[in-house]
Amino acid sequence: MRLIVRIAALALAAVAVGWSAPVLAQSRIKDIASVEGVRTNQLVGYGLVVGLNGTGDSLRNSPMTRQSLEAMMERLGVNIRDANANTKNIAAVMVTADLPSFATAGSRIDINVSAMGDAKSLLGGTLLVTSLQGADGQVYAVAQGTVQTGSVSAGGASGSSVTRGVPTSGRIAGGASVELETGFSLASMSELRLNLRNPDFTTAQRVAQAINLAYPGTAFADNGAVITLRPPPQLGAAGFISRIENLPVTVDSPARVIIDEVNGVIVMGDAVRVSTVAIAQGNLTVSIQERPFASQPEPFSDGETVVLPDSEVTIEEERGRQMRIIGGDTSLSTLVNGLNALGVSPRDMISILQAIRAAGALQAEIEVM
Repeated sequence: MRLIVRIAALALAAVAVGWSAPVLAQSRIKDIASVEGVRTNQLVGYGLVVGLNGTGDSLRNSPMTRQSLEAMMERLGVNIRDANANTKNIAAVMVTADLPSFATAGSRIDINVSAMGDAKSLLGGTLLVTSLQGADGQVYAVAQGTVQTGSVSAGGASGSSVTRGVPTSGRIAGGASVELETGFSLASMSELRLNLRNPDFTTAQRVAQAINLAYPGTAFADNGAVITLRPPPQLGAAGFISRIENLPVTVDSPARVIIDEVNGVIVMGDAVRVSTVAIAQGNLTVSIQERPFASQPEPFSDGETVVLPDSEVTIEEERGRQMRIIGGDTSLSTLVNGLNALGVSPRDMISILQAIRAAGALQAEIEVM
């Protein structure tokens, strides 16, 4: 009797597994959302790169480089305004960097250096002390160091040259020192906000439910993009985020078809559905060939040579294409297989999808890039 009960239980379990819904892929909260205020800040500055091997700006064609050089030398006690300086070993550059959220004074950050004038290359140059400012005008970092371009260029005596990479743009690893912190204090915040990278009401509710399941009453979905968090006092803001950011959540997304007509790229989400439709597609090619010829007059006549047109028009239609029924199923693979069965190119498939949408059979949003 026990053996019969076990066999029946195994059979019921097999049936339940066979009829269960497919397991959807899950993502961590940290991969689909970010904490409001925890972000990088863009810095920018203007500076000079010196020590170039004759590949810098021409001072006659770059007045900003000349003025910067004169101002810098005056600060160092040297007056060169009356000198006819025409060196090409210096270049005016823009320096950019990203200041991390919790960067402290004295920490190092990477910087990017880009030429502004007619410099040919920044290879081997040294960036002089450059202050980096934020959007509020305050100086948050100071940059200096040797520029590394990662490019290769060679030239011959006849003027021919070969260049690989971009020699007028470079990078300095750890080239800036942070002088001022952003002032963002996470530990003092009693309420936090999570921002979904792809706003969706269903996903926001699922994130709040997953957090409340682990820590009841700590999360509330304000809308489709923001989830408000109230960290428990015993964990603090940082500790609470470290606990919830690895919680798995099933991400939902609207049905959308992305079309890049320039490159012929089509991307469809898993939620795209098509009602049952019949499609026939064929190619019609019209060819016009012009072959003008000259008409010569008879000998010893008063006629003139005349060029007459001769056009040949041919029409070719691809045959053998039959109407196919696609859609009417809940699987994206069925839709893809149906479209592939038509044997058309991606650009023709774009037109087919737009025609299906016009017929009201495509249950998705089309976004053309």
